[in-house]
Amino acid sequence: MSRFFRAGESDSDESDSDYSDELTHSESEDHSDSDSDDSSSDDDDAAKKTGGRGRLFEGSFSDSDSEDDTVRVVRSAKDKRFEEIEQAVTSMINGQKINDWVSVQNEFDRANKGLQKAAGIIAQTGVPKFYIRAVADLEKSIQAALEKEKSSSKKMNASNAKALNSMKQKVKKNNRLYEKEIQEYEKDPENYVEEEVVEEKPKAKKAKKVVVSEDEDGSDVEAADDGFTPVGAGGKSIELNQENIYKKLKEVAEARGKKNTNREDQVRILERLLVVANSPYQKIRVLLGLTSAQFDFAIGASGYMSIPLWKNADKHLNSLLTILEANPDYIIKEDVPEEEETDKDRVPQNGEPVYIQGSLVAFIDRLDDEFTKSLQNIDPHTTDYVDRLKDEVDLYSVIVRSQAYFTRLHLTDSISRTTMRRLEHLYFKPDVVIVAVENATAALLPASVATPNQDSSALIHDLCVFLYKNATSLLRTRAMLCHIYHHALHNRFFVARDMLLMSHLQETIHQADVTTQILHNRAMVQLGLCAFREGMIKEAQTCLQDISGTGRVKELLAQGLSPQRYGAATPEQEKLERQRQLPFHMHINLELLECVYLTCSMLLEIPNMAQAGSNPDNRKKRVISKPFRRMLDYNSRQVFSGPPENTRDHIMGAAKALSNGEWQKSVELINAIKIWELMPEAMKIKEMLGHKIQEEGLRTYLFANASHYSSVGLDQLAKMFDLPLASVISIVSKMVWNEELSASIDQVNNVVVLHHVEPSKVQSLALAFAEKAAGFVEGNEKLLELKTPQQAERPKKGANANKEQATGKQQQQRTMGPRGGRGGRNQFNNGLGNSVRGGRK
Repeated sequence: MSRFFRAGESDSDESDSDYSDELTHSESEDHSDSDSDDSSSDDDDAAKKTGGRGRLFEGSFSDSDSEDDTVRVVRSAKDKRFEEIEQAVTSMINGQKINDWVSVQNEFDRANKGLQKAAGIIAQTGVPKFYIRAVADLEKSIQAALEKEKSSSKKMNASNAKALNSMKQKVKKNNRLYEKEIQEYEKDPENYVEEEVVEEKPKAKKAKKVVVSEDEDGSDVEAADDGFTPVGAGGKSIELNQENIYKKLKEVAEARGKKNTNREDQVRILERLLVVANSPYQKIRVLLGLTSAQFDFAIGASGYMSIPLWKNADKHLNSLLTILEANPDYIIKEDVPEEEETDKDRVPQNGEPVYIQGSLVAFIDRLDDEFTKSLQNIDPHTTDYVDRLKDEVDLYSVIVRSQAYFTRLHLTDSISRTTMRRLEHLYFKPDVVIVAVENATAALLPASVATPNQDSSALIHDLCVFLYKNATSLLRTRAMLCHIYHHALHNRFFVARDMLLMSHLQETIHQADVTTQILHNRAMVQLGLCAFREGMIKEAQTCLQDISGTGRVKELLAQGLSPQRYGAATPEQEKLERQRQLPFHMHINLELLECVYLTCSMLLEIPNMAQAGSNPDNRKKRVISKPFRRMLDYNSRQVFSGPPENTRDHIMGAAKALSNGEWQKSVELINAIKIWELMPEAMKIKEMLGHKIQEEGLRTYLFANASHYSSVGLDQLAKMFDLPLASVISIVSKMVWNEELSASIDQVNNVVVLHHVEPSKVQSLALAFAEKAAGFVEGNEKLLELKTPQQAERPKKGANANKEQATGKQQQQRTMGPRGGRGGRNQFNNGLGNSVRGGRK
C-alpha cells in the first residue's frame, strides 16, 4: 500500500475514534440532561435534526450551556463602570508598593476618566467608597514618599521624582472635591470599608447558597450592632467572655511587636474585652494593655499620634486612675515579678495589696511627648493649633492626678518625673495663665486631688524645691533653669541672677544633654530681657551676647532652622534638630530679642568707639559686640541711605546720630520702633531708653571732644543734653574714677578741667610690649584649641588618659555656639559679678 493511502487510513481511524468518543460523551450528557431538565431534551431534538454534525458538537454545546448557567452573569452599566475604576485603583495601589510613581500617575488619570464616564451613575449612587479610600491613602503615601526622599541619601530617578511631584499637586486638587467623604473615611476607616462590603455581598451567587435561620440572622445583627465583630483565623468569630479574657490578653500581648500584627484589630479586641471585664483587676489589666496598644498604633507618615487616638489614650488613662483611686488595694508598679498564674482573677486578701506590673509614669511621659509632637506638626497660624492647645488642660489634669497617686504610694522617682512634667507646662507662662490652668484643673478633678491655687510663684517654688531635694542631677538642673526663667519672666532679676551665679550652671552646662542646653539658653535670654526691662544695659548685653552674637539664634533656642550651606548638616542631623523644636506658644520673639541686643550694643559701643578715637588699632582692640560693629560698618559704607524701614535701620540710624551728638534724633528713631509695643509697660521702657541715650550721648561727647578743650562748664553740659546738674556731675565723676577720662572737677567754678597727658617714651614702649605679649598669648590659645580635639581622638595610655579623653569629648559635644572672644564664660561671670559687687542699682 502506498504511503498516501496509509496516511489517509490513519487519519480516518483517528477521526473515527474521535467521533466515537464524542458520541459516547454526548450520549452520556444527553442522558443526564434528560433526567434533569426538559429544555435540554428540546435542544437535543433540535441537534438531532441537524444530523451527524449536530451529534458531533452536542457535547460542546451542552458544556457551554452549563457554564452559562453557573458562571455567566449579566452585569449592569454601573457594575461595568465601577469595575473599570476598581481595576485602575488596584493597579495604582500596586504601583505605590513598588514606588513606581509613573504608573501610579497613569492609573490615577485612568480612574478619574472612568469617574467622568460614570458621572450619571455617580450622581444617583454616590462616589464609590473604594475610590475614596484609595485617594485618601494615596495622599498619605505621597507625603511619606516625600519625607523619605528628603531624608534618604539615595535619590529616585528624574522621571519618578517628576511624577511624584506632579501627583502631589493633582491629588491635593482632586481631594478637595471629596473632602466630606474623606473626613468620614478617616473617622473610622474599618467601618467605612465594612459598609461597602456589606452592600456588595447580596450580589454574589455564593451568598444565595448559604441558608441562615431567622434566629441566627437576628443574633448576628445584634452582635454587629456595635460596628465590629471579632474574626479570627479562617473567618471564625471570636467569642469574648469571662472564661477566656486572660487568654485573649495573653495572645494580644504575645502578638505585640510582631511583623504582621494588625494593630487596629488588637485595639478593637481590647476595647471589647474592656466591656466584658467586670472586676477591678480585669479592668486594670485590660486598660494597661489597651493604652500600650494605642501608643503602638500605626501613626503613618505624620510622625505623631492622631488627635482622636490621643484623646482615646487620655480617656483610658483617666479611667485607669479612677479605678486605682476607687480601689487602693490594687497598686501598679514597675519592679513587680511576673505572675505565674495570669489566668485567674486576683483579690486582695488579709489587707495585703495586689501588685500589678506596669508603668503609669511611662504612659504620662508618652502622652505628653505625643502632645508636643502634634503641636510641632500643626501650622501655628491656623485655628487647628488653638483647638489642639485647648487639650493641654486635660493633659495637665492627668499629670496632676498621677502625681497625687504616686504621692499616696510614696514613689519618689515617679513623683519627680511627673513633677518635672508639670513644671515644664507652667514655668514659661504668666501668673494669670497659670492661675487659670490650675482653676480649670481643679474643676475637672476631685477636691482630694487638686484645689484652686491663686499664688503661681508659690506653686512654682514648691515644685522646684521638691525636685531640688529628691530628684536626680539632671532633673535638678532643669528645675533650677525653669525657676530662673520664671523669676526673670516676672522681673525678679536679682533673684534669678543670684540663683544662676550660685548654681555655677554656666560652668557645667556644656556637659548636659542638648535639650537641657536649650533650656539654659532660654533662661539666659529671658534673664537678659529682664535686665533690659529693669534698665541694666550692660548686664542685658552680657547675658544676650553668647546667644545673639553667634548668628544661630534659632537653633540655640530650638525655634527653627537657619538655612545651612550644602552639606553642612546631614539629613539625620536636620531630623534631630526638627524633633527638638519647641511648640510655637513657647517661643521667644526673635525680632524683639534682636532689637534689645542691638540697642544694648549701641548704648555700649558708641561711647567705646569714641573713647578709642580715630586710631584703627585701638578700635580693633576694644570690641564689645562684633555683630553690631559689622552692621554699623556696612551701613556706613552705603552711598545712599534712605529712610529706615525695619528695626535694624532704625538702630543703625540712631547709632550714627548718637555718635554725632544728635541725641534727640537718636531718641526719635529708637522710639519709632514698633516692636516695643510687645513688651509690658512700653511707655516706661521708652522713657528709660531716652534717659540712657542722653547719658551715653554725654559720655560720647566728652570722649570725642576732650582733646579739643581745656575745660568744659557743667552747666553747659547739663543744658546741652537736658540732664539735671547732679546727674552730669555723677557721670563725669564716675568717668574720672574709672580712669576713662583724664580730668578733674572744679567745684568752685563748676567746670571740668581736662588734662592732656602724653605718655613718655618708656610708657609707650611698655604699652607696645604688653600689646604684643597679649597677641602672643591669644595666638597660643587658638593653636591649643585647634589641636586639643585631634589629640583627644588618639587612644592614650597612662593614669590621666581617661581624664584627657573625657575632656576632649566634652569639647566636641559643645553645642552652645562659639565663645564670644577669649574667655567667654569668664567674661560672662565678670559681667554679672560686677553687678553683684556694685550692688543693686
